[in-house]
Amino acid sequence: MAACSSSLTHTLASLLPSPTPKAQSFVPQCVPILPKSPHSQFYGLNFSFSPSLSIPSSSSFKTSIYAKVEKGSVPPPFTLKDQDGKNVSLSQFKGKPVVVYFYPADETPICTKEACAFRDSYEKFKKFGAQVVGISGDDPSSHKAFAKRYRLPFTLLSDEGNKVRKAWGVPPADMFGTVPGRQTYVLDKQGVVQLIYNNRFQAEKHVDETLKVLQTLKS
Repeated sequence: MAACSSSLTHTLASLLPSPTPKAQSFVPQCVPILPKSPHSQFYGLNFSFSPSLSIPSSSSFKTSIYAKVEKGSVPPPFTLKDQDGKNVSLSQFKGKPVVVYFYPADETPICTKEACAFRDSYEKFKKFGAQVVGISGDDPSSHKAFAKRYRLPFTLLSDEGNKVRKAWGVPPADMFGTVPGRQTYVLDKQGVVQLIYNNRFQAEKHVDETLKVLQTLKS
């Protein structure tokens, strides 16, 4: 009887479905991708479902080159070509206030809005005896077309390779250091920085904040 019971138990066990192993789950990880065009101003994120991929460490981001010029300091000198291909040096503005604004690129919507805001207030800058200088990585021919199209009365300088941008420590517009940032400096007559203003999206604020400082310098 015991042997019969044991045989029946074994038979029933063989008929039951065997337990399936629990599927292992993984969390999708986010990694940066490079733009298709080296001139692209737009960058995104790609989601990968491979558990073997890892998120880049913060040390890989291009942040160590920034925050070099501070208020109260004298920024590094430079000599760059303007929209007419002529060399322009920072030292030639000594003795008068100068507004140096770094922007990402010609013809982009916010950069155009910013340039036109400086243009529309240019008489106010002249009243304060201040020079306005825009700097981006575009070449002189791009600057020339940009200035002509929007009737820009001030100097645009070509910082190809972004050497001056890096020397001044202009922070990028994104965490990966791939999009050039938008930052404005006001230097007094002695060439000392009196304002550092960064606002990526509100272009007109660069003009407003600059004029406030120039007013205090004149009084």
